Amino acid sequence: MSAAAERVGRFYTSARRHPWVLGKVADWKIPLGPYTPAQITVAVGGGFLLVKTISWWSWMGPVPIAAWLLAIWAVRRPKITGRAPIQAALGWVLLAWQPRGGRMGGRAARDRMSRPLLGGFTLEESAPAAPIMVAPRVDRPAADRAAHRGPAARLSARPRPVSGVQQLLALAEQVGGAR
Repeated sequence: MSAAAERVGRFYTSARRHPWVLGKVADWKIPLGPYTPAQITVAVGGGFLLVKTISWWSWMGPVPIAAWLLAIWAVRRPKITGRAPIQAALGWVLLAWQPRGGRMGGRAARDRMSRPLLGGFTLEESAPAAPIMVAPRVDRPAADRAAHRGPAARLSARPRPVSGVQQLLALAEQVGGAR
């Protein structure tokens, strides 16, 4: 085995090396501690509440004090969706404090006020179509024309709309044919 294969490296985040607890200094710790911030909050808040309401619970004996100590022990490692209770409560407060539409660029996102969309249009006359240059017709005798007339001849006698492509083809035939 090479020397590189025997080496083991470990990296710990500062949170694992120094967890956020109170009452631990080097190897010494407070009896029954160290305490988390949640435990200290319950201890101080519950102690204050017990002192202020002693006239209400004094007839129960040590039961409220035992419940207070049990509550301090119960919050030692609680997790609310993987977070400590104080951070979870802070998250809820910040969520309630957020604007309804959220934030964009650090500012409250709001919908813009509606405005009427005004506009207009103009109708102009179209330009006259370019005249069609058609090869001159050779007049035939009237008798010859009458023989060829039929329903198709009557339909073709009406002026048909001519597209731009048809006009260009007619012009090309006049000049000398399409190339």
